[in-house]
Amino acid sequence: MTITLVLWVFTTTVTMRVLIIDDDAELAAAMADFLELKGAQCDFAYHGAMGLSLAREVNFDVIVLDLMLPKINGFGVCQQLRAEGCHTPILMLTACDTDTEQLEGFHAGVDDYVVKPCAMPLLWARLQALYRRNNPIKESISVGDLTLYLKEHRACRAGDELKLTPTGWKILAFLAARSPNVVSRVELEDYLWPDGDVDTSNFNVQLHQLRKAVDKPYKKSLIHTLVGVGLVLRDEA
Repeated sequence: MTITLVLWVFTTTVTMRVLIIDDDAELAAAMADFLELKGAQCDFAYHGAMGLSLAREVNFDVIVLDLMLPKINGFGVCQQLRAEGCHTPILMLTACDTDTEQLEGFHAGVDDYVVKPCAMPLLWARLQALYRRNNPIKESISVGDLTLYLKEHRACRAGDELKLTPTGWKILAFLAARSPNVVSRVELEDYLWPDGDVDTSNFNVQLHQLRKAVDKPYKKSLIHTLVGVGLVLRDEA
């Protein structure tokens, strides 16, 4: 498998996916409203066990984690995720700003802290900083003999420039950014239609056209379907 990332001055357009774990539904909704206005996509969990389950199932870009949670508190959620090898950046929310509590959080694996009540622009700035730290800026992504030139919105395979629709490009860029990890169909649909008005027929057509452009003329397929799991862009031997 060959996957090469070239660092430069441009990033992909993949939406930041945020998991908000907070038992205060009103506050969680207010955070989500603000973050979604900034272009983020938010999922919710209202107790620690639910948050832990979601974080295991979905590849989130950042997690906003309340400290005082039912069932499993924020420290417990963070410790379990880190013990299982999850490296998703975690921003902890707390009403207490004592040094002892913050040190305990950092020992548990927290990446940053925000004290409640927090200004939404500050929360967004902190999340962006965590996202950038975990997602180095790229000019191109290569998977096998396929290269995406992100700034130019161009894709080439084995020296041939591919003809892609705008939606096809977005699907390919999303898969490339997550490669070699699998992306669920729901994640792709949420990315393409963040307003929830999913066009299933259009998605199927776009995916068919993308496979035709990326894989059909070549001996080896790069776009693979894992039945019941999702799609992956991967150079398999």
